[in-house]
Amino acid sequence: MAKKIPQKNIRNFSIIAHIDHGKSTLADRIIQECGAVSDRQMSAQVMDTMDIEKERGITIKAQSVRLDYIKGDEHYILNLIDTPGHVDFSYEVSRSLASSDGALLIVDAAQGVEAQTIANVYIAIENDLELLPVVNKIDLPASDPDRVLTELEEAIGIDATEHNLVSAKTGEGVAELIDSIVERIPSPSGDEDAPLKALIYDSWFDNYLGAVALVRVFDGRIAKGQMVKVMGTKDEHQILNLMYPNPLAPINTTELNTGEIGIVVMGLKTVDSLKVGDTVTDAKNPTAEVIHGFEPAKPFVFAGIYPIETDRFEDLRDALNKLKLNDSSLSFEPESSMALGSGFRTGFLGMLHMEVIKERLEREFNLELIATAPTVVYKISLTNGNEMEIQNPSELPEPQKISKIFEPYVKATILTPQEYLGNLIKLLNDRRGIQIKMDYLNETRVLLEYDIPMNEIVLDFYDKLKSITKGYASFDYEPIGFREGNLVKLDIRVAGDVVDSLSIIVPDEKSRTRGLAFVAQLKELIPRQLFEVAIQASIGNNVIARSNVKSMGKNVTAKCYGGDITRKRKLLEKQKAGKKRMKSIGRVQVPQEAFMAVLKLDA
Repeated sequence: MAKKIPQKNIRNFSIIAHIDHGKSTLADRIIQECGAVSDRQMSAQVMDTMDIEKERGITIKAQSVRLDYIKGDEHYILNLIDTPGHVDFSYEVSRSLASSDGALLIVDAAQGVEAQTIANVYIAIENDLELLPVVNKIDLPASDPDRVLTELEEAIGIDATEHNLVSAKTGEGVAELIDSIVERIPSPSGDEDAPLKALIYDSWFDNYLGAVALVRVFDGRIAKGQMVKVMGTKDEHQILNLMYPNPLAPINTTELNTGEIGIVVMGLKTVDSLKVGDTVTDAKNPTAEVIHGFEPAKPFVFAGIYPIETDRFEDLRDALNKLKLNDSSLSFEPESSMALGSGFRTGFLGMLHMEVIKERLEREFNLELIATAPTVVYKISLTNGNEMEIQNPSELPEPQKISKIFEPYVKATILTPQEYLGNLIKLLNDRRGIQIKMDYLNETRVLLEYDIPMNEIVLDFYDKLKSITKGYASFDYEPIGFREGNLVKLDIRVAGDVVDSLSIIVPDEKSRTRGLAFVAQLKELIPRQLFEVAIQASIGNNVIARSNVKSMGKNVTAKCYGGDITRKRKLLEKQKAGKKRMKSIGRVQVPQEAFMAVLKLDA
């Protein structure tokens, strides 16, 4: 059992940074410097546990680690609380930062301040954390630490006079950084004699232990065998085991004291009862107040996920249930489509979350899937005074029943080199963005703030942004509520039948151009049949665009060698009547590529 360390010798800190600024590599070096993992056992991105994380170089699931550090005669405990970098997981970032007393603000010495750096710094400032500016990648030929530190002061307004210059790749400056952590990050404040108050800032499912929670103890202590109460669900559970997180294997302990972080095992079967942000307290002597800021993670983006082989529907259900054991933010419900069969309407935190879940379903469960174009949640005011929320365009009521449609907006923060500013503003205006702020950080970089409908960024906005700025712009967003929009449902009819999975909600002023573009794309994608197929775009019963897929010709007169023309006419009339009859009973198979055509609409 680990010996008890005085509260004044504990340091709880997070690392915040934009994607690819070296956060996971720096965490590796700090772990190595503290001797938690030997050189032989060390692997790159030791705190990233998923293959996708290592391949893409991103952190999806935040990890934590407890490190021992000896300085002089003093024994310190460093609790490194890692955070995901991507905007989709910003709620996890906020809970991780709420568990910390300080944060390392990592900035790339060549690239400088990026959009997500700013977003995460604001969360850290709201939590009143001590920020340590760290300039990473100083070994790069293009590094310019002085420019980056000036940008930090100008863009964020924090004092960067006391800073650390490091190279996470070579290990240069890491030992000095650990000394700065001990000196500058405050020890946790908290009352050891008060009733237990602990924050769940992560939870996951373990095949042997069940659902486990990672907690930070703010007041009191947790002991093995104690009865605790989870305040959000009001459920009471017994503590079966307690562990300290370690990069190789958790270390068992009998208690967690004030200021410490640890893994709590209660023998639960799902993570639903251990929601991130909830408060754990003593069942017999509960705390009077919960830790503020708890809210269940809400899905923002919805898409239909269907198995390509329709008989694997149950396999898909099992796979989603298994993923939900580890990811309580994932929501799904069965739905069926005339074109795609049975599948699930699935809710995600954002586009990256959707990509990761789809990739994990295909890899880990050997499924072949098709996902429909993503949509967002709309609020509808009906003429009878009722209100409703819809996630699927096919649920939208008839136009005569709708009084108002409200769509979700986000505040987008974009940092871009100045030379791409014109093209970027044009893209934002095309996507119905409203400019809030434009700041010139220095001679080369501009900070833009826009309010923009979420519907406009869930499709291909990020790809377009990267292509027009040659990959140099960075982008971050946060939801800011609903606003009224002049929106309509665009239906696609193939051979007279509405294909529900192809319906999209579009601004009224763009409906005609979108309809024409959609119909033109589908004409290329839908294979020719033995009869002519009409493809129409309509709003309600009003057709606004149409195109025909020509029928495949069969030469029925080939067997006529000479003879009277009336014989040929008779055969052609017979063919015409047969095609007419076929058209009335024929079902057109819509290929899978058609469901992704909506992603490529530039109109």
